[in-house]
Amino acid sequence: MENTIQSDVNEYKNQLKVYIETQDEQALYVAEQISKSFIKSNILPEEIVNIHIQALQELYPQLSADISASMSFLLETMISYGVAHQEVQDLREEQFALRSEIQVAANMQNTFLATNKPDIEGLDIGAISVPKHQMNGDYHYFIKGNDGSLGIAIADVIGKGVPAALCMSMIKYSVDSFYEESLKPTMILENLNRVVERNVDPNMFVTMLYAQYLPKKSKLEFASAGHEPGFYYNAAKGNFVEMETKGLVLGVLPNTTYKQYELELAAGDKVILLTDGVTECRYGDRFIEVDEVLDVIKKYDYLPAQQHVEYVYRHFNNQPDFRMEDDFTLIILKKHV
Repeated sequence: MENTIQSDVNEYKNQLKVYIETQDEQALYVAEQISKSFIKSNILPEEIVNIHIQALQELYPQLSADISASMSFLLETMISYGVAHQEVQDLREEQFALRSEIQVAANMQNTFLATNKPDIEGLDIGAISVPKHQMNGDYHYFIKGNDGSLGIAIADVIGKGVPAALCMSMIKYSVDSFYEESLKPTMILENLNRVVERNVDPNMFVTMLYAQYLPKKSKLEFASAGHEPGFYYNAAKGNFVEMETKGLVLGVLPNTTYKQYELELAAGDKVILLTDGVTECRYGDRFIEVDEVLDVIKKYDYLPAQQHVEYVYRHFNNQPDFRMEDDFTLIILKKHV
């Protein structure tokens, strides 16, 4: 190895002399090959500069003091550059490893939190959830009861990344562990509130809306823990009404109680559930207004529910200067005509 390096050093000096005297580009080609050999031998940039300085001193013993000083300055610069460059490379490798780990976690999250839309008599269901980053801080879940009812959960962790994803996984498995008799919206939120309050960092809170649709009564019962209000579309009147959703976010106080609300759905009525990532999207420097969101939802009303939510997201995402500020989750429930 040492003989190879010394041979490359001697060749570098020879080609430097040829180039200085003739300006022959063939010498530059040889220098390129030498540089590849230096890389294989793990020769650092500052060592190459030092080789260059020594070659100049041998070729031109009477080299001016100014040129000598400039080469010393270059050498010191390259030493600092080499240290900084190595630090950057180390950071890039750490960043790549972290991204790989986050991607694995995101894939696991998609598996753990996956939910299927069940077939519910008289109801068409559409749902879309798009994370701003790799990990999704939003959560939605559907549960079909033995009586044919539909449980709908939509939640948002105040706090993002891996901790939020772990929190959502805990909530999902907590809901799965509840007996069906306890799947009433108020009971779900009260039980989850105790789980979150006991097991989640005090600086992390969860907003959640839980609803239960009863097809035999065409009724939606729901309760909210500080979640973004949903909207009820009254087909007979042709207007949207904001759903009343008072309630403290999960995890603040251990014995919080929640009020239950209800809606009777007629043919053509719709329920819109969403996270604040929908209403906090931006066009350039301004937030998208709630009325704009509802207008777009109404625009694609003729579509089946799943296409409906996808077209709404696509509409915003295709706009110039569109920017998501948070995870985007939208659920639309349509009562069959």
